[in-house]
Amino acid sequence: MRDTLLMLEQTIRQRRAADPSSSYVAKLSGRGRAKIAQKVGEEAVETVIAAMAGDRSGVVGESADLLFHLLILLADLDLSLDAVCDELERREGVSGLAEKAARSED
Repeated sequence: MRDTLLMLEQTIRQRRAADPSSSYVAKLSGRGRAKIAQKVGEEAVETVIAAMAGDRSGVVGESADLLFHLLILLADLDLSLDAVCDELERREGVSGLAEKAARSED
C-alpha cells in the first residue's frame, strides 16, 4: 500500500507543474492552498457521511479521494508522505490518550 501512495505522491508532484487545462492536480494547485484544504475537508466529510450510512463501498471511494487530496495538500506544503509515516511510526506503541495528553501540554 505504501508503494501505491508513494507512486501517487510522485505523480502529484510532477503534475503540479503541468498545464491546468489538462491536469486536475495543476488546476487545483493553481487555485491555492485554501482551495486544496477545502477539498480535503469536503472529502473528509463525504467519507464520514458514507460511514454513517454504512456505505462500505462509498467509504472506500471517498477515502481514496481523501488520500488523493491530502497528498496534493502535502505537496503544496512541500511535505512528504514519508514525514507523515515517520510521525505515525514515532507514535507506534504509544497510547492514543497519552499521546494526546502530551500534545496538550505543549
